[in-house]
Amino acid sequence: MTEMTPVVLPPMLELIPETAPFSREQRRWLNGFFAGLLSAQAEVGAAMVEPPPAPVASEDDAAPWHDAAMPIGERMALAQSKPLPRQLYAAMAQQDCGQCGYLCETYSKAIADGSETKLNLCIPGGKDTSRMLKRLLEGVSPRHSVPSPLVGEGQGGGDCRTSKVGVPPTPNPSPQGGGESARRLSESQTPARGSREAPVEVIFRSATRLNGNGSDKDTRHVVIDIAGSGLEYVPGDSFGIYPRNDPALADAVLAALGIPPDFPIGDTSIRTTLIDDSSLGLAPDMLFELMSYLVGGERREKARALARGEDPDGDAATLDVLAVLQKLGPVRPDPEAFIECLEPLLPRLYSISSSPLATPGELHLTVDAVRYGIAGRQRLGVASTFLADRAAPGTGMRCYIQKAHAFALPKNASTPIIMVGPGTGVAPFRSFLWHRKAMWAKGKAWLFFGHQHAATDFLYRDELEAFLGDGTLTRLSTAWSRDGEAKVYVQDPMLEAGPELWAWLRNGAHFYICGDAKRMAKDVEQALIEISSRAGQISRAGARDFVAELKATGRYQADVY
Repeated sequence: MTEMTPVVLPPMLELIPETAPFSREQRRWLNGFFAGLLSAQAEVGAAMVEPPPAPVASEDDAAPWHDAAMPIGERMALAQSKPLPRQLYAAMAQQDCGQCGYLCETYSKAIADGSETKLNLCIPGGKDTSRMLKRLLEGVSPRHSVPSPLVGEGQGGGDCRTSKVGVPPTPNPSPQGGGESARRLSESQTPARGSREAPVEVIFRSATRLNGNGSDKDTRHVVIDIAGSGLEYVPGDSFGIYPRNDPALADAVLAALGIPPDFPIGDTSIRTTLIDDSSLGLAPDMLFELMSYLVGGERREKARALARGEDPDGDAATLDVLAVLQKLGPVRPDPEAFIECLEPLLPRLYSISSSPLATPGELHLTVDAVRYGIAGRQRLGVASTFLADRAAPGTGMRCYIQKAHAFALPKNASTPIIMVGPGTGVAPFRSFLWHRKAMWAKGKAWLFFGHQHAATDFLYRDELEAFLGDGTLTRLSTAWSRDGEAKVYVQDPMLEAGPELWAWLRNGAHFYICGDAKRMAKDVEQALIEISSRAGQISRAGARDFVAELKATGRYQADVY
């Protein structure tokens, strides 16, 4: 990111008085910063010369970079000669997770045509994506900004920003999420109740630990009461939650800044704003920019380097907001300027692990509580630990349903299904199985499940064995990565059962995978290619074509993150 140039204002428009506790250079930067915010709000109606719109690629233009396991550098190389919308598309995380309110391709097109100005909405892509989007748009249009403190909307992950908790964001004028609901939103500008743009309140009931004693994991079975909310879903859909930050983290940030918790921000306090509205995770570049104007010497140079995307001390990936204040402080910024430098707290999406036919009025999630230590401090997953630790039974939460994009049960309940879901990737397949059981579905079902230890990490073991007993589940293949000398993963029992798995596929089975996009999903796909080549007695190229055909016809579906 290039160094921000202060905007020189006429004396009558000075926003930071000379009596404020800032140097002349700091006042100039802050005045320019706030002037930029005001001018952004007044942009509509302002005369501006736009460059000719970039050509939009045709729908049949191949997108070989649409692979969540492919590094961003490789994706950008593949898209280098493409029109701007396609290059923007290649910069996305390629997960089609919907956390930004779009699919990867529709978000790209909305940025390209100017209907979306925020470049920091791709949660899985993080800074790599937002910085690449900014780089691609440099010199194209003054509309776009990253990060934007005016975002109105949420990994896990991705994720709804509002200026005050509980107030739904302004609906985005561009199509979001795909499907008929997205087209209706685009036409009417009125978001559907229970959508990302119009969340509803539901009631948190419980978060029961699924792992046995001694497990390194803390996976929770979460129960949400949706009765009376109007929310409707089908297996394969995801659940969006507007979480709240850990109050202890917000207090630590305020202590580092020396700001009283009741300092007013708008019609609330800065402490409430930090808990309910502000992302306190990975520090945004704008915070580094602000720090560079508040500190001097070596600290200033480091702040500037971090703002440019460099990593002077090898710790950039660990710098959340509090870590930045501790590393580059102490500082005493204007509280409102500090808040404006933070990104909004976005909603997080989780695969739904229940069936509306089996538990009407109740929705279930399967969530790993994220906790890890860095530099002597425990870091917490904002939504996962909100559910596991901080939400009390009866707590109201703002939530919505994210409709699935090409991830659903076959329309014909007699169609066989093969499901690969290690760890919390089992969530949508629990939904599938309960739904098929409630429908008395006749189709065969095969689940590949894996985790660390069979004794402590066999999630939903009793349920899965009951499904085997009543015929809802035909086969259950497991893999335990820490129970033997050699690590065993879900692709290993797939390869062992290759001929039978191939026979299922040749008989019309649909193949599903849910879980980690970077490693597991890629390994599983390679295993499927290997199985197709060996059992099908076809060339490696022919096996790849076979798997590509499964994807093209909707028989290979992935929900990866």
